[in-house]
Amino acid sequence: MNRPLTTQQPITATIECQQLSHSFPMAGERFRVLKGIDLTVMPGEMVAIIGPSGSGKSTLMNLIGCLMTPEQGQLKILGQSTIGMSKAELADIRRDHIGFVFQQFNLLARTSALDNVKMPLMYHDSAVADADERATKCLQSVGLGDRLDNHPSQLSGGQQQRVAIARALINRPDILLADEPTGALDTHTSAEIMALFRQLNQAGHTVVLVTHEMEVAEQADRIVMVRDGCLLQDTPTMRQTHVPRAEGS
Repeated sequence: MNRPLTTQQPITATIECQQLSHSFPMAGERFRVLKGIDLTVMPGEMVAIIGPSGSGKSTLMNLIGCLMTPEQGQLKILGQSTIGMSKAELADIRRDHIGFVFQQFNLLARTSALDNVKMPLMYHDSAVADADERATKCLQSVGLGDRLDNHPSQLSGGQQQRVAIARALINRPDILLADEPTGALDTHTSAEIMALFRQLNQAGHTVVLVTHEMEVAEQADRIVMVRDGCLLQDTPTMRQTHVPRAEGS
């Protein structure tokens, strides 16, 4: 994983949300989409955030991913508060510690799988000497070592999502955030992608995924239910209770 954020306290949690609240302008007023969310995610956990459309789950994901800053409350990533950070500092956290996977794969159509995976390395201050090697290993880790030169149009939906996951891994993030990662896939392919997320989780990545599908959520260690901007439930799954964790996770 990447270097830890500078902090004076030992890191006990990967993600800490304390009374997170946020609103958006609507019809001349402010619509409160999140209302005092408290959530802690420990290193090596896999947590699913579930809720209906408009519940606030994607906003919560965007806050955790440092794509937005909360209006109220405290957010800590790897032990360090993000409150008051500049845009550049938040961008550094996203680059060095968080990998993103989305429902729409967001791949460049005229670019090979290898070059799509390398894209995040462009945001480093200097050239990454082993970019091709790192991208190749990431694609191999998701089962696409024989598809380096293929463009997205030459890949199935599941393969495109695997490329997107490999891209999220290129900066060796501590945290993987996935927003509806199986939403555009059929049932069989969804199961394959969730199995891949479980493998990455067992390899040491902390995984947080947003979904509206209970079958997907049940693959996580915990299910966090959000409705009307409030956290209603935070419960362990059968997987957390019965499936042994990898040593050291």
